[in-house]
Formats: sequence, C-alpha cells, structure tokens
Amino acid sequence: MAARNNVDVIFFAAHADDLELSCGGTIAKLIQRGERVGMVDLTRGEMGTRGTPQTRKREAQASARILGASFRVQLDLGDGGLRTGRDEELQIINVIRQWKPAMLFAPWPDDRHPDHTRAGRLVTDAWFYAGLRRLKTRHDAHRPQALAYYLQNYMVPPSFVVDVADTWPAKMKAIAAFQSQFHNPKSKTPETFISKRGFLEMIEARGRHFGAMIGSAYGEAFVTKQPPKVDDVIAAYAGREV
Repeated sequence: MAARNNVDVIFFAAHADDLELSCGGTIAKLIQRGERVGMVDLTRGEMGTRGTPQTRKREAQASARILGASFRVQLDLGDGGLRTGRDEELQIINVIRQWKPAMLFAPWPDDRHPDHTRAGRLVTDAWFYAGLRRLKTRHDAHRPQALAYYLQNYMVPPSFVVDVADTWPAKMKAIAAFQSQFHNPKSKTPETFISKRGFLEMIEARGRHFGAMIGSAYGEAFVTKQPPKVDDVIAAYAGREV
C-alpha cells in the first residue's frame, strides 16, 4: 500500500478512453483491492473527430470517478502528433516522481495509432530517467519497480492476463461515460473507427478471448519485458486445462 501522498500504480494513455477500453477492468480490480491508482492522459484529444477537448475532459473525469481513481490528470503533449522531446519527458518524470508509484502501465509501443506508439516509447524512457538522481526536478528521483504495456489495436502474445470477470461491468460503465465517442444512432457527427456499431462488440469479444486463455469469463492482457514471478505454479493454472 502506498504512503498517504503516493499511489501504488499509474496508468498512462495517449487519449482519454484508451485506458478504459484496454485495461479498465484491471484499474477497477486494483482499486477494489485497496490499491491507490492514478490515471494520466497525455493529450487533450483536440484532433478527435467527435467531441471537443472540454467534453472529453469532463467525460474522462466522470469515468475516473466510476472506477475510483485517486487522481486523473491531463497533459497537453499534442494530439495527432504527440511530442516526445525532452520537455515532454520531464513532464512525465515529474508525475512519476511526485506520486512515486510501484508500477506503471503504458501503451504497447507499436500500434495502429502513432500517438499510442509514441506514448508507449515516451513513458518507457521517462520511467528509466525518473530514477536518475543527478537529474534534478521538483521532486526526488524515483523509478517504479516495473512497467507493463497494455494492448490496443495490435495483438502480441501476452506476458500475463488479469482476471477481470468481477470488474467487467465497472469497465463498461466507465466506457459509457464517453458518450461523445461511441456509437449513437442519433449522432450527426462523422463516424469513426470507435464509433461504429460493432466496435464495443469487438471489445467484448476481446475480453472474452483473453478470459478464455485463463479460464475466466473476461480478461485483460499485458506485456512486460521480463516475466512476472509466479509463487504457486499449480494455483496459477487451477480450474482449467492447458
């Protein structure tokens, strides 16, 4: 459990709603277990076809309240061309050092949307640099013990899958907070990839696919550069055949 002014985990995303779609069930599960979780959106979403930056920020805050996040902040690193220079690194480093999480989550740094790819690489670099004591910022050096990547459009073999059967309803409720972004037959705004009728059905199917991999109704998949430690290999496969 984190100290009072710290959090246990921070989830980073290029855009509001990326976290809910990819790992909202995991966020809800951590919070229900008593972990303190922060959420950081790296852009304002100003290049999005649907909704305004102001609307998306309100929706993101509503979603964070549904999930129970300790905080959700929005940076302004440039939507549709996310900047990855030293100033942007330092902004993320300051967030990491301020809240001192034990673990970070970021987008898998190879995705259909270039902002997702850039966000994953930027957070990866900032994660390491945050631990350099001679790099002086407003807060003391701190490097989280682990960085995990969540999957968005491109699928790669996961390092681990989190059982989110119990928190899937919370995930979907949080997604529904983004009313401007998803399918609405009454909407007069142009259709996008995520506003198509079948998009949320795909999210459901993906959750069921990853859940089936671990013998659960729903799962969310993650990739790490080092495998997680398993203390009880028998329990890890209990209730299913592989």
